[in-house]
Amino acid sequence: MSGRGVIRRAVAGQRRDVVVGSALGAAHQIGEALVPVLIGLIVDRTVVHPDGGALAGWLVVLALVYAVLSFGFRFGCQAGERAAEQAAHHLRLDVVGRVLAPHGGAEAGRPPGALVNVATEDARRVGALNMALTLGFAAVVGVVAGAVLLLRASLPLGLLVLVGAPALMALGHFLARPLEHRSEAEQERAAHSSGVAADLVAGVRVLKGLRAERAAVDRYRETSQASLAANVRAARAEAVQTGLMLTLTGAFIALVALVGGRLVLSGSVGLGALVSAVGLALFLPGPITMLAWVGAEFAKGRASAARIADVLSAPGEITGGIAALAGPTTGELRLRGLGHAGIGPVDLTVRPGEHVGIVVTDPTHAADLLRCLGRRSDPDRGSVELDGVPLTELAPESLRSALLVAEHDAQLFDGTLMDNVTAAASPGTDPRPAMDAAAVDEVASALTGGTGAHVGERGSSLSGGQRQRVALARALAADRSVLAVHDPTTAVDAATEARIAEGIRRARAERTTVLITSSPALLAATDRVVLIDGGTITAEASHEDLVREHPVYRAAVLT
Repeated sequence: MSGRGVIRRAVAGQRRDVVVGSALGAAHQIGEALVPVLIGLIVDRTVVHPDGGALAGWLVVLALVYAVLSFGFRFGCQAGERAAEQAAHHLRLDVVGRVLAPHGGAEAGRPPGALVNVATEDARRVGALNMALTLGFAAVVGVVAGAVLLLRASLPLGLLVLVGAPALMALGHFLARPLEHRSEAEQERAAHSSGVAADLVAGVRVLKGLRAERAAVDRYRETSQASLAANVRAARAEAVQTGLMLTLTGAFIALVALVGGRLVLSGSVGLGALVSAVGLALFLPGPITMLAWVGAEFAKGRASAARIADVLSAPGEITGGIAALAGPTTGELRLRGLGHAGIGPVDLTVRPGEHVGIVVTDPTHAADLLRCLGRRSDPDRGSVELDGVPLTELAPESLRSALLVAEHDAQLFDGTLMDNVTAAASPGTDPRPAMDAAAVDEVASALTGGTGAHVGERGSSLSGGQRQRVALARALAADRSVLAVHDPTTAVDAATEARIAEGIRRARAERTTVLITSSPALLAATDRVVLIDGGTITAEASHEDLVREHPVYRAAVLT
């Protein structure tokens, strides 16, 4: 999708409000243009030749025109603002939906702060184009109405406006081009600055532990200054564009006034026509200035639309896959000649309801295996099958509903402890068995507020071991047919680890479970253990047998 496509979608989705707002705005502008004409008529018909009755009648007409233009302004702006806010809201949903899409890829190369900036400020700017379009149409109607009324009052003045106004609009579009480029640079810098700030805040504890506060401050200062410089350049471009347009508009109105004055002096127009011409000359700067503002808004909106389009059209990490699992999932997981990056070939079958431990001597190979199991990457060779269906053939949402990969660095969310545990659970699921299995009851008892206590962004109020237990409870509460867990207890003491090993076995009874870990306590609770050394399976037996008979395994889990 292109930036123009984003703009078309934002406008088309709010077509009704834009049309209503434009019509009411046009009524307001026509009413504004009629006011000086009516005043001129009142002067000619009731002041030059005094007539009290006619004056009262014309004043009633003038009051009705004011009522119409007031109504048009109020409800026209209301419709335009509604269109702008709703379009921005739908764009935010589109961006968030793309970021959360099962096939992934939108976050590649973009820090979280940059994505937040796209979903907020860029979406607001593109949504605001609906308001700009509404006001722009009304302004064009105002200029045309003013020109027509001027033509009726004086042909030379009307022709002058008809020629000069389009020239000003074209010049305004030309002057807005630098603003568009600088606005895009400003948003890029602002997004980068937000991303750096988010990363620093997330890692503040680590930075303090390393005593790297000064380096972090210097890094953010440099990024912030670059963002400020881009913002100043964009503001300078906008000021120059607005200033030039105001200057040119003022010169144009002065020219209209000069020509009108000469016509009055020559006797070509009467007193009422003079009043009307002067009033229309004073009215015209409003819609013409509005057109200049609309040009600036479209310049900024196009830059933001291009950034939104980049996110929405980002290629996915994985492609293909449209099949759904037929019927209830039995949970058989099979790796057939699996090869990816540094791992493979691997042939392994995990039977339905079986608990299997996998020890991988190279952490990078463990990461490769996890990416294939969670289908964040497709294998270079071979396949991973769920109930006999290759994962590459399954629709991502169907796969996620049956197989869950709980990674070692899984993040918590800002909210209560209970919110985090039940984040992926089905409605009505009792979370207590999962919490008990992961020893989260101990975490809750240590917090003020228990399960209702807020854990902070990314679980910042919890210790490392507490975060691991809450993340494990969340995975268990999801109750997927197949669960693969990676090192869930590295920050947990030995006694708690033994309790969790028993809890996982109990909570996942008759459910397929794969534990990728080097924890002796967890491995001892599995049905069998597979050792992957050098990227391939080199041993397979119970934990006790491997400890006794296999030196590589013994070194991996006991040292």
